[in-house]
Amino acid sequence: MESSAPGKVILCGEHSVVYGEPAIAVPVTALRCRARMEPAMPGSGLLLVAADLNQRTPLRAAAPDYPLAALARLVLEHLNCGEPDAVLTIHSELPIAAGLGSGAAVSVAAARALAGFLGHVLSEEVVSALAYEVEKLHHGTPSGIDNTVIAWERPVFFIKGQTPEVLAINVPLCLLIADSGFPAATREVVAGVRQRRESDPDFYNTRFARIGALVRRARIALEQQDLSALGQMLDANHALLVEIGVSTPRLEALVQTARLAGALGAKLTGSGMGGNIIALVPMEEAPAVAGALRAAGAAHVWQTVTT
Repeated sequence: MESSAPGKVILCGEHSVVYGEPAIAVPVTALRCRARMEPAMPGSGLLLVAADLNQRTPLRAAAPDYPLAALARLVLEHLNCGEPDAVLTIHSELPIAAGLGSGAAVSVAAARALAGFLGHVLSEEVVSALAYEVEKLHHGTPSGIDNTVIAWERPVFFIKGQTPEVLAINVPLCLLIADSGFPAATREVVAGVRQRRESDPDFYNTRFARIGALVRRARIALEQQDLSALGQMLDANHALLVEIGVSTPRLEALVQTARLAGALGAKLTGSGMGGNIIALVPMEEAPAVAGALRAAGAAHVWQTVTT
């Protein structure tokens, strides 16, 4: 039994989404996490194999806060099933700590593979809810947007605590994702923003509200197929993320490179303080912008098209 799940990028709305403002996220289908279930010897139990990390962990011996084990236990509890004699192997193309939803993609792919091996099909809602519980181990106080967009594998308009809206995008979105080469510690960055907000709530709440307004305008731009306006929203969103202190000189250099090379808009994506930037580009300009980003020192550049 095999399953896979995409990565994700937040188009607009990082950090403010934690405090009730909307965000738009899209799946990154070009990068995937894959899970495979295979039967094992009777009595052997479930072996969890994180192939990219060279880790092999029996479920029975796994710590409670080991995310893959936590996910497996949640699935077995939900299905009211005992531990199977099997091997669950995870392989992911998604870089860790890069703002691309690698943890949620592992959870979604693993949940579907394990449930399918046991003869069950989990709905998107259930998969998302199970993955969200594991996201708490990764990020402390996650918004829930990662597990949502990855479980549905569709663009979503997301407000924490509300039913997500799947967005119909009637124009292809060509995005370049450029890796800064520095990991982003999402849990620590989110906690730092929270602490600064507690010290200066007026400043941060004002910026979060402005980001929320930009997200709503970005949704209108998408609905009107106005990519130029959407690019302007990305640029404006990035400026506000700079103001709340989650950008770095490296991210700034990549954002500016993308804009000068012909991107319609560019911004950091995810928690910031490392990880990736995204650039919205006309399809015909993608090779030139990607080349400029590599020349500027991007560790990796990926292209994904959302429709």
